[in-house]
Parts: sequence; structure tokens; C-alpha cells
Amino acid sequence: MILGRRNLGMLRLGRCVAFVAAATLLLPFTILVMLADQQYIQGYTSKRLFYQESDFYKLNGSVVYVPIAVTSHSLRSQYILENSTHEEGLLSREKFLEVCSRMDARRDYLANQCSNLGLDDSSHKAYAWEYLINRQYHVIWCNIFKAASTSWMYNFNLMANYTPAFLEKTKAVPLELARKKYARPTVEMIKKAQSDSISFLIVRHPLERLASAYNDKIVHAWPRSFHEKMGHRIVSKYRKKNAKIKEKYPLFEEFVSYVLDEFKAARVLDMHWTPYTGFCTPCKFYFDVILKFETLDEDQRFLIQLARLQDVVKPEWRNSGKGTKTSNTINHLYSRITRPQLNGLYNLYKNDFQLFNYSIESYHKIIKDDDSTNG
Repeated sequence: MILGRRNLGMLRLGRCVAFVAAATLLLPFTILVMLADQQYIQGYTSKRLFYQESDFYKLNGSVVYVPIAVTSHSLRSQYILENSTHEEGLLSREKFLEVCSRMDARRDYLANQCSNLGLDDSSHKAYAWEYLINRQYHVIWCNIFKAASTSWMYNFNLMANYTPAFLEKTKAVPLELARKKYARPTVEMIKKAQSDSISFLIVRHPLERLASAYNDKIVHAWPRSFHEKMGHRIVSKYRKKNAKIKEKYPLFEEFVSYVLDEFKAARVLDMHWTPYTGFCTPCKFYFDVILKFETLDEDQRFLIQLARLQDVVKPEWRNSGKGTKTSNTINHLYSRITRPQLNGLYNLYKNDFQLFNYSIESYHKIIKDDDSTNG
């Protein structure tokens, strides 16, 4: 089992706490190494952690501990024990440890669910097409559309040495710019790069992501674009001929009917609402950091600090979505669909729900009970 062989977690909260406590008490270097090594090796015998004298130095008269984990995975960690907020944007020691614990829990949960659902066995193929590998900064990202993809596509373009001035001025599509620098990888390329890189992905509630994609790509489709033409086809097929509806774009219930019919017909779904379990196959790769939309600000800061990217990227929110502040809220949209449609959406995104610990219960409270709508 792939996740099992990767030992299911590179940073244990117990190790973090041991490091913090030891350095805070200013234990002799040899004792600190023994404590850190003991905490690290217990249960993780295939990976060793080593420290050097250079990991400890003085900063403004205080002892500062910046360990760099030199393991077979080369996962780099950074903990500032004194003056922990001396750099703008960095998480404090306490907050870093809190998010560290959160990441441990998410990795363990994902590993358990992958095993329970059998998604990590050899019958399931790994999919590498949407990954980006940056060898300069040693980070790997699976780009899930409508899950902070605009922000991190911008960041990866910065890491590819495009300047902020160029990125602000250019009319080129960010993904196209990125693919000029980041070749589409193979599974083997990803696994090789993981030996000295930090891999991550960003997820959000599947139905929130679907609503965001609808609002951005369907309601506010660019004129004469692929998605505007898609919208015309949806209206033509799913809107009753005598319906007195002023909107030229598909209503949400019409869009949902279209998505579910595509799913039932086993056709390839649009990348903006394809389930990310098939998009990134998270049970076939190891992820050091799993960011969630609900805690994105802290999660981004943790990742940036962990990967030492603070001089290159900032935890900014860059959303290219159009009309995101309209009345098309989650409640408004899902109050329009029927229970059979909601059940169909759950079946479509079932693995996404289960692997990343999302619930559909709150949506059952807002949908309408009139099943007359096409489901």
C-alpha cells in the first residue's frame, strides 16, 4: 500500500513538541539530538533525522532553532523558538505547531480512507497530468480547479521566474504560461521528485466547488467562449419550451441535470467540476500538506513557511472568478434542486466527500422537497 510504505506522515506533533521543549530549555546539543532522534525514529525507522551545529544560532541575543530535516524525503521544517514573528507573514511557533497537528490528522485520515475504500490498490491507476513540479524550490502541486487554483497558479508562475509586473500586465492565460515552464509530468517523474520535495494539494467542499464553477464558468461565461456555448446547449436540452425564464444562461437545476447526465453516461466531465479524486488520484501519491479552503489562510502560511517560499510568494487571495459577490449564494443555488439531484451529486463526489472528511448533511436541510424538477 503506497501510503503505508511512505509511513503516513513526515511531521508528527509529538516530534514538534519535543523539539520546542528541548530547545526552549537550552539543553546541551547532544541531549537535544538524542531526544529529537528518539522521537523521530519511534515508529519511523525507515527515515532518519540529523541535525548540525549550524541549525542553532543567535538572533538578537536569543537562541533560534531552525532545523532542516535531512531525511530520505528531505522534508524541510522551520521552527523559530524566539522572535518567532520577526518576519512578516510567518506563523508564530504556537500556530505553526497547531497547523502541524492539523496536517498530521488530515494525512492520517486520508490514508485510512484510501485503505478502507480500496483506492490505493493496484487496480487503480495514478493520474499525473495536472501536477506541476518545481525543481528549483522543491514543491509539487496538483492543480484542482476552483480550489484556490488562481492563487497558486500565480505563485507557481512566480516560482518559474515570471516577474509580478509581467504577470499583472500579460493577457496570456496563467495555465498556458505555467505549462511553458512546467512540462506535463509522468507518474515516475512525480515519485522521483518527491524524494526531495514537498507535495501538496488544496481541497474544498465538493458542492461548494461545484457552485463556484457554475457561477464562474456558466453564469458569467466569457462571450463566445467554450462555456457560453455549453450553456446554450444546456438551456436547449433542459429548459421547457414554454418556460417563462428571462435568464439566457442555464439555471442551477438545469446545470445539475446536465452534469448528472454526463456522469451517468460516463462521459469525461469538465475539469472545473471533475471530482478531484480522479483528477489528482490522492490515494496513489503521498501529500505532505493537505490544505483546505475552510482554513486556507493558515494552511497557506504553513506551507510557505515549511517550504521556505516566503521570499518568493505571499499568502495572497487571488480569485479570477467573475460575479462571486452576486446573490448566487450556496443556499440560494441548492434550494433550487431536488433531493434526487442532491443524492446524484453525492454519488458523483462520494469519494471526495469521504477522503477529505466532508459532509452533505447541511445541504439536505436547504434543498426543496418538490421532486417535480428534472432529477
